[in-house]
Amino acid sequence: MEAICDPENIDAAVRAVRRNKGAPGIDGMTVTQLPDVLERRWPDIARALVEGAYRPQPVKRVQIPKPDGGIRNLGIPTVIDRVIQQAVLQRRQPVWDPTFSASSYGFRPGRSAQQAVAAAQAYVAAGRQYVVDIDLAKFFDRVNHDRLMAAVAERVRDKRVLGLIRSLLTAGALNEGAFELSQEGTPQGGPLSPLLSNLVLDELDRELERRGLSFVRYADDCNIHVASRKAAERVMASMTRFIERRLKLTVNEAKSAVDWPWNRSFLGFTLKQASGFPRAIAVKAVARFKNRVRDLTRRYRGVSLKTIVADLNPLLRGWAGYFGFSESHEFEGLDGWIRRRLRSLLWVQWKTRRKRLAELMRRGVAKSTAFASIMSPKGPWRISASEALHRALRNKTFKREGLVSMDKLAHA
Repeated sequence: MEAICDPENIDAAVRAVRRNKGAPGIDGMTVTQLPDVLERRWPDIARALVEGAYRPQPVKRVQIPKPDGGIRNLGIPTVIDRVIQQAVLQRRQPVWDPTFSASSYGFRPGRSAQQAVAAAQAYVAAGRQYVVDIDLAKFFDRVNHDRLMAAVAERVRDKRVLGLIRSLLTAGALNEGAFELSQEGTPQGGPLSPLLSNLVLDELDRELERRGLSFVRYADDCNIHVASRKAAERVMASMTRFIERRLKLTVNEAKSAVDWPWNRSFLGFTLKQASGFPRAIAVKAVARFKNRVRDLTRRYRGVSLKTIVADLNPLLRGWAGYFGFSESHEFEGLDGWIRRRLRSLLWVQWKTRRKRLAELMRRGVAKSTAFASIMSPKGPWRISASEALHRALRNKTFKREGLVSMDKLAHA
């Protein structure tokens, strides 16, 4: 505990919490207010931690919709509790992480989702062309506290630290003013939860290794690769029993399956049934992306093109940064689809035939071509693919407005 409370460790934890930003907890304190408040209160907090008497506040319950349906429960600790969790993480992660499986990729320094996808791709290319795709139902909500604390106790001797971690798990939550007990689970939203989740699932990794299975795990997403369907079905049955009986977790039967990898998605990617099994962006990931773009480019938003481009660019940069790992060259087509969305939007914003004729001619479209477009019975989406709109709103037009190209970002 003294190492956790070391001033240098706490200063680093404060910087990390402020850098990660995040919403306030139940006390309303923001990361901007943190340094001044902590300067006044830290001596008392440190004393309570060293004496084993510190008690974290309940987390703030926040529910957000999952992309594929359902609700994800987040638990937002107060910023001071986030600092304490971060301080524990900084001391324990360097010790625990090297002991985790080489096949575990989630929430680990120097490891990424892209590395996990590449490992899965290598297994398929090596001939293990059936995947046992295991989805854990509400994993973070259902972690067994006693099993987790037993795993922590194998690695931590200081009873004060053990008491602090258990109190973080059992602090409860405030959900719209009502207090909820925390009898199981690790609240998503705290810095320490990812490390604790890897500690829980390390037992799963060791069992898979003991059986000599080829697998890739990223947090609670686990893919096991085998050479035949019969073997895959046997592995699915036996690992489901292990997970539910030994780990006290639940396998989501609706989302888990034995299948060809090109029929499944993993971390937003899939593999194509072609030479080398190239990586591609999963269909559902593309659909979610397009829905987000549609929301930002609604035809009746009533804002300028520059504002819409400013709203789009963070999404496009983030998407290119993550999915640029794809080997299937989807970005050129997606860039074109986005520009077509913008042409359609501007056509609607121009509203009247007179305005549309003026805008097209001002942008260099011949009067006869422009007139044919404004008299067309076609709707905005079909018109957006017309010669007139392409001449008036060229690719360089959107580039001048600052629209980024995902294709260029991905191949930079």
